[in-house]
Amino acid sequence: MQRFACPCCGARAYFHNLDCLCGTRLCYDPETRAMVADAPVCANRELIRCNWVADPGSAIGLCRSCAMSRVIPDPGIGDNRLLFDRAERAKRWVLANLSNWGWFTNADPGRRPHFLMLSEHVEGRTEQITMGHAAGEITINITEADALIRLQRRRDLGEQYRSMVGHFRHELAHFLFDRLAVAPDFLPAFRDVFGDERQDYAAALARHYAAPRDPGEDFITPYATAHPHEDWAETAAHLMHLVDFTDSFASAGLTMPGMPPDFRPYEETDTDLLLSVGTEVAIAVNDINRALDNDDLYPFVLTPQVRHKLRFAHRWLSRHPGRDA
Repeated sequence: MQRFACPCCGARAYFHNLDCLCGTRLCYDPETRAMVADAPVCANRELIRCNWVADPGSAIGLCRSCAMSRVIPDPGIGDNRLLFDRAERAKRWVLANLSNWGWFTNADPGRRPHFLMLSEHVEGRTEQITMGHAAGEITINITEADALIRLQRRRDLGEQYRSMVGHFRHELAHFLFDRLAVAPDFLPAFRDVFGDERQDYAAALARHYAAPRDPGEDFITPYATAHPHEDWAETAAHLMHLVDFTDSFASAGLTMPGMPPDFRPYEETDTDLLLSVGTEVAIAVNDINRALDNDDLYPFVLTPQVRHKLRFAHRWLSRHPGRDA
């Protein structure tokens, strides 16, 4: 994520800031990717501390991100308001990242996703919520915005990593697959790299959960082995992880051996260079985290086959979406 500044005093501002120490009310403009002042604010600013500007196209004054949430949890039940706040915060982060590649901007004529932001906690009972994507609708379980719940499920599932940002990146990757699939040359190239996505999805998931496969050298995570759709979503999500933390590193003014001067990860077209720099950043920050007895920032290995898949995802996701439906 890039660095921001107060438009009035020039002090450092962070992506989620509502106010500057100088007293300026801060708003994030997703179109210019900058902090602005004196702009119309999102109607959810008080409810969930959304600091984005109101979208002129919203009849009820919501921002571009909040307007995508077609169903929201009851904020009056339990911790739903706090969890909704945290989940929407992660969504805004991921949407801002994708805008660097032109997705969901004013110049992008394609479809937008609709989010069902659901909670396991409803009036008088608990419901099971399964995250997923179907026909442009993305279901998100905001209950996992609770770090302890998320950690327990990560351990239960034997995962190396689980976060709300990761959930949004994974599910948005499914949505972006549908956007990209209308390009005549996408699906043949996709099948050469990931396999035939037309195989029975339900049966593939049933086999995966009955006997999970080791990812070996070919897949970024065990879940990626389940089906070509999941291989794509996991690979695309990891590409977003790598580009974003490398961009955050570069935006902080830090450098690495092999990193070009004024390196801009979201503008980089050489995927091998991008992955090489990202790997070095991950190793360095992993070492720092180990010095503090914390988990690794990025506990994954980019094998040659995984890099091949990441190149494919980068080539397609970093294309301007105006070319696609």
